[in-house]
Amino acid sequence: MEWTIKKAHEGMLIREFLREEQGFSRRIVKSIKFDGGRIMVNGKTQTVRYSLVAGDKLTVILPEEQHGNHMQPEQLDLAIMYEDADIIVINKAAGMAVIPSLHHPTGTVANGLLAHYSKQDIHFTIHIVTRLDRDTSGLMLVAKHRYSHSILAESQKMGEVKRHYQAIVQGKMEQKKGTINKPIGRKPGSIIEREIRMDGKSAITHYLVEKQADAFALADVRLETGRTHQIRVHFSGIGHPLCGDTLYGGSKQFIDRQALHCYQLSFNHPITKEPFYFSANMPADMTAIMQNK
Repeated sequence: MEWTIKKAHEGMLIREFLREEQGFSRRIVKSIKFDGGRIMVNGKTQTVRYSLVAGDKLTVILPEEQHGNHMQPEQLDLAIMYEDADIIVINKAAGMAVIPSLHHPTGTVANGLLAHYSKQDIHFTIHIVTRLDRDTSGLMLVAKHRYSHSILAESQKMGEVKRHYQAIVQGKMEQKKGTINKPIGRKPGSIIEREIRMDGKSAITHYLVEKQADAFALADVRLETGRTHQIRVHFSGIGHPLCGDTLYGGSKQFIDRQALHCYQLSFNHPITKEPFYFSANMPADMTAIMQNK
């Protein structure tokens, strides 16, 4: 990463410039200093105590990152929508887990990305910004290094990373537009299942019914918060579980997985601040439900 110092920033220490102007966390600056990164001004190595001068070219090289032994590179077909030095956007297929686990140690987005990074000689680990359930399809945002991840994580907290989903829910929706504001927490006795519970974390889901058939409805869904299984739990909680979502009361009559697809993703680029917008068509298994109405 490189910046040409402007007159307004003259006299700032590199440490101040990185933290106050570029959003580097204290932890990342410390990592650059002690874990093998480099800071250079006009091609010469400098410390974070260097006082910047207008016209200086400040270069920061982030240290290499180690990934866990349980995450191994694996050649996979990832539908990459966009990629640059800082971010990558993927249109994830249903059935693909994001991170390896005991039940899904291979074939995950993380495994595929590590192989993709290896081909490009990228020495960073996987930083997921917007995670999807294994059987949810659609757009995912990944940061390629810890700096862009820290900025995007903060943007996400501020509600600046926006996602829209298409959900096919069972039954007739009486309200065509609404907000589900019900707290969600872990269901006692389960490490997977969540439920609506008063001592849970705040969870807010907005929806708009776009099509209504006899047995199901297509809803455009926007999350205001990002709790685990939020859309699935909320629609089940109002008596309209997602088609195919047997964990939360849905039926597999029309589809073998929860009918949920992240079709829109928008955010500001962590480095350039340029607004980005992506869309992904509804997958074939969900399209088939709508054609079967």
